[in-house]
Amino acid sequence: MSATSTTIDDTTAVREVPRRIIAAWAANDGDAFAGAFTEDATMILPGDVFVTSRDGIRAYMSAAYAGPLKGTRVFGEPVSAKFLGPEAAVLVTKGGVLAGGETEVAPERAVRATWVLAKQDGQWLITAYQNTPAVA
Repeated sequence: MSATSTTIDDTTAVREVPRRIIAAWAANDGDAFAGAFTEDATMILPGDVFVTSRDGIRAYMSAAYAGPLKGTRVFGEPVSAKFLGPEAAVLVTKGGVLAGGETEVAPERAVRATWVLAKQDGQWLITAYQNTPAVA
């Protein structure tokens, strides 16, 4: 495989990571959500939420799906992808949480997010995630 095809394959794979999160969220599946993260990952969300480790992320999201996020979906699309080396990338997305039957993210739930990704055992995983409201 040439270096060019590897870059194309990795670019595609990096841009697919948000789809894994979207699918896990749609299923309210804390295990699948956490499975997109490295064992030592961090997740920072608005409201002073700072979660460390895959297990911590699993517990946080499982509780959220059973509570305040029950019945919601999430949307996110890549804005940019930048490779820091063959096994590290930064992805920036725009999106947010969809409530009820919404088809577009309401401004008060719109976010911009930064995803730091690491390639482990041939799979791109989130090692650090942070989002911030897109509207003040």
